[in-house]
Amino acid sequence: MSAAKAWGLVLVLSLTWPFFLPGEAFALRDMMVLPGMELTRSSLGFGDAAARNVPQDALLGIVPFPVLTVRAVMVLSACGAAWAGWRSSRTAWGRAAAMTVAVWNPFVVERLLQGQWSLAAAAWLIPLAAASTAVGARWLMSLTPTGAIAGLLAAPSRMAAGVSAALCLPWVVAGAVSGSGAGTASAASAGAFAPRAEAWVGTLGALAGLGGIWNGAAVPPSRSLGFAVFGVALAAVLALGWCGVPRRLLLLAAVGFAVAVLSSCGALTWAVTSLPGGGLLRDGQKWLILCIPAFVAAAGALPARGAAAALALALLQVPDAPAAIHVLRPVEAPAFPEVDHRGRDVFFVDRPMLQLRADGAPVVDPVTKLMNTVEPLELVVDGVVVDQASPRWVAANALVDDPADAAALRNRGNLGALRDLGIGVVVYPDGRAVETGAPARGIGPLALVPFGVWLAVPVLTFTAKLTKRRRR
Repeated sequence: MSAAKAWGLVLVLSLTWPFFLPGEAFALRDMMVLPGMELTRSSLGFGDAAARNVPQDALLGIVPFPVLTVRAVMVLSACGAAWAGWRSSRTAWGRAAAMTVAVWNPFVVERLLQGQWSLAAAAWLIPLAAASTAVGARWLMSLTPTGAIAGLLAAPSRMAAGVSAALCLPWVVAGAVSGSGAGTASAASAGAFAPRAEAWVGTLGALAGLGGIWNGAAVPPSRSLGFAVFGVALAAVLALGWCGVPRRLLLLAAVGFAVAVLSSCGALTWAVTSLPGGGLLRDGQKWLILCIPAFVAAAGALPARGAAAALALALLQVPDAPAAIHVLRPVEAPAFPEVDHRGRDVFFVDRPMLQLRADGAPVVDPVTKLMNTVEPLELVVDGVVVDQASPRWVAANALVDDPADAAALRNRGNLGALRDLGIGVVVYPDGRAVETGAPARGIGPLALVPFGVWLAVPVLTFTAKLTKRRRR
């Protein structure tokens, strides 16, 4: 094994080691992966919430081993980043620098700490997707809508763009017909999710180094100590190699950086609140994912000394990355109420959308991954309500305003109103459940067909290529 390949292996293991540890579940902030998950309307984007976790939750709902699946996705994605970096140069130092920039960067680390594992995987895979027509990379990127769009924008050919467009079907169809809204977000959320300034470099400096996520709690400690300055220096060094970067990748990077900067200035609020699907722009920093292919290509184009400097600066801008991601270690599967739901919608009285892990870290409520629930959806960031509670949850909550007495629910005649809301079971904090008589709402073809197409894309593409080779 060459020294460059060995270095790539070190990089991959350094940022994926938690996924090799034994454990029942992964639970951190937005990440909730349980030993057994269910295919529900919500996982297909047809619940109360917008289709933000489509099709990743649907896939985890049908595979027999969800936790193992996530382990494989993360390790393979990091390997894809290393491979793309290795391919981007013909010199040992260039390969080492490109692999380091691709695998070890603040964007990936911060998204991992936010629990957005599928977005981190997409960030690892986009250099490969931008340099080739690899369908597997695009398929894994499309586990999240942001990754699917990034794969489409980075496509090097019409065929690759067509594949990426097909992979967008699950969440596009869900957003268009599910009734969960036009995909917009509030002006308050646009401000709350705007890029964040970092110590010594401000907002622009943080973005130049691929950092600046909105949540300061999802940032390695080194970033608050001023290590972000090395990211600014890295961007300056990489600029020396931009003459060797394809023009389309430079344009892609310019678009991603412009979206992040406009978001930080509040200039995208109108789009977030008005345009259909504009909610995808409220977390403007995530669109720095489009800059990664150009950064990797620039690192690979540097001469030996410049590549060595880029390698060192890439490591220094987040030197504690392997230690910071220790919070991703598998945990014991969180407890959740046992409910005989039989596919019916369940309303949990006085149950918060976010739970706390044993160490105090916030996590998504596990019941949302196991059954159809009436989700509150109200989100508060720094004391500001950025997402309003869902109308169905508000209506249901008004009908069960006396959680101390489940019998009163029957006596007041509210069961009919709950049935009209499609709620089949009401569960109180003490575990008591009230049946409303509402039947389960099945998963219709509008949800299953796009998901089926998404599942079939890599198989059909592989079959088409195999058939073409045989004919030759």
